[in-house]
Amino acid sequence: MKIVILTGAGISAESGLQTFRDSDGLWEGYDVHEVATPGAWKRNPELVLRFYNERRRSILNAKPNAAHLFLANLEKEHDVHIITQNIDNLHERAGSKNILHLHGEIVKMRSTKNSHLVYPILEDMKLGDLAEDGAQLRPAIVWFEEAVPMIEPAIEIVSKADILIVVGTSLVVYPAASLVHYVSDKVPVIVLDKRIPVIKRNKVYPIERSATQGLNELSELISQGVMGQL
Repeated sequence: MKIVILTGAGISAESGLQTFRDSDGLWEGYDVHEVATPGAWKRNPELVLRFYNERRRSILNAKPNAAHLFLANLEKEHDVHIITQNIDNLHERAGSKNILHLHGEIVKMRSTKNSHLVYPILEDMKLGDLAEDGAQLRPAIVWFEEAVPMIEPAIEIVSKADILIVVGTSLVVYPAASLVHYVSDKVPVIVLDKRIPVIKRNKVYPIERSATQGLNELSELISQGVMGQL
C-alpha cells in the first residue's frame, strides 16, 4: 500500500514552531513581504539572512513530536512518502526517509544564480558568503512570489497514491493545495487538522483534531484494519 502524506505547519506547531498566519501577515513578528520575497532580498538581504538564521536556530532547538515519530514508524510497515510544505527538518530527525520538501529546507543554502548549487548550512549565513559560481548564497527556500520547482515531482507521487493523508494544513497555499486534485477519485483522502478545509471530491474522511491527536485516532484505525476498507 502506497501511503502519501501531505504535511503543513500544523504538525510542526506542536513542536513549538510558530507559523505564518494569513490573518495578520506576520511571521514571528516580521512582515513576510520584508523577509520572505525576492523583493525583500533585493531591498535588504542582511535582514533576510538574519531572519532565516534566527528561524534555523529555533528549528534546531525544537524536537520532533509524536506526530513526526508516528509517520516515521509508519514507514516500517508501509510504502510511505511524505510531501511537506514545511521548511524544517523535523521529519528527517524523527527518522522518516522518503521526504519531498515543496518549499525548500532551512538547513540549506543555494547560489542566487543557480538553484542547483545547494549546500548545507554549518554556520550563520552572511553577506559575502559565495557559491562556487561566485554568486551570493541565500536560503534554499521557495519564497512567496517564486515558482515551486518540486510541484511536478510531488504531483507524480500523489497520482500513484493508494491513500492520501493530509496533516496540519488548511490547504490555502497554492500550488501545494492543488495536490489533492491529482489523486484518483477512487483513492481515499484522510484529513487531519483542527479546522477541516473544504475539499470538493468523494471519499474524504475528516478527523478534526490536532496532528498528534488525529494521528493517534488514525493509528487505531490502522490497528483495526479499517484503512484497507476505505
